[in-house]
Amino acid sequence: MLSVLVLGAGTMGKTHIRAYQKMKNVKLAGVVDIGQPEFPENNQLQFFSTFEEAIAKLDGIDAVDICLPTFLHKEYAKKAAVLGKHIICEKPLARTLEDSKEILDVCRENNVKLFVGHVVRFFPEYKQAKDIVDSGIIGKPEFVRMTRNSRFPESWNDWYSNKQRSGGLILDLIIHDFDFLRWCFGDVKSVNAKSLHRHKYPKKECALVTLYFENGVTAQVEGSWSHEKFATKFEFTGDKGKMEFDSSKENHLVTVVTNDQSDKDTGIIPVSPALVSPYYEELAHFAACIENDEEPILTPGDAYEAVRISLAAIKSMEMNQPVYLNECVE
Repeated sequence: MLSVLVLGAGTMGKTHIRAYQKMKNVKLAGVVDIGQPEFPENNQLQFFSTFEEAIAKLDGIDAVDICLPTFLHKEYAKKAAVLGKHIICEKPLARTLEDSKEILDVCRENNVKLFVGHVVRFFPEYKQAKDIVDSGIIGKPEFVRMTRNSRFPESWNDWYSNKQRSGGLILDLIIHDFDFLRWCFGDVKSVNAKSLHRHKYPKKECALVTLYFENGVTAQVEGSWSHEKFATKFEFTGDKGKMEFDSSKENHLVTVVTNDQSDKDTGIIPVSPALVSPYYEELAHFAACIENDEEPILTPGDAYEAVRISLAAIKSMEMNQPVYLNECVE
């Protein structure tokens, strides 16, 4: 049985804790959080104020799950790695490329596995979109539009408001779409980004990022922290048709195929309902990879590239000009 220590009991920490509690092959050894929040559904959790206290009092920890603010990822990943603990880390991997590389290096040097929580790969509508792209139903993809909107996230010490700590909307929110698109289409050649961040309303931020892929695909990713309700949508256009998804509407994908004979719609392709939470699926996959010594569907290198694309977009936004990914190195 895999023994896991969770660091942080905020929104994502609670999500991970509840997922582990449902797994038969995982023991939730303890939770580190300075606030020691209550979990009414289970008062058997062991809470610790510091990582060092937990390590001193708990035996047999196999993995450490880091659900801490982004700027703390490197510090605790290094602490866990040097102790030989496998690491599960919420996205983004780190605030900077230098910190991201340090995490990759220390994990490799200490022979520990590293998994980063780009959970969109486990959402059924996104998995199905990837399958449809790979199947060739819509032909050769040419243009993609992605949207991800939510309200401004509440947090400990309001750390999201500090862009030096969080990276803002681009690094924290629409990095999900950057990773998903790279999963579909491969490496990004260049980015061009625009952002609106009103000083009068510091917690209202919007961004539009255009990604140009090495294979010729162009993708526009729009994100906002100015909406009351969370919503996502996407549209993929290929030379044989297109597919669409909008989470605010019925939960389905629409694929339209056009060929030389007709302009007939293929109709609605229903999304398989998520029988379990995508977060559960993600963490169960990571746990299985540790237990069976298998490679995950998302590698540490993928997580590093997601940070690199995000930081290139931030640089483009600040310089008001396109940025090539080969200019964004450690």
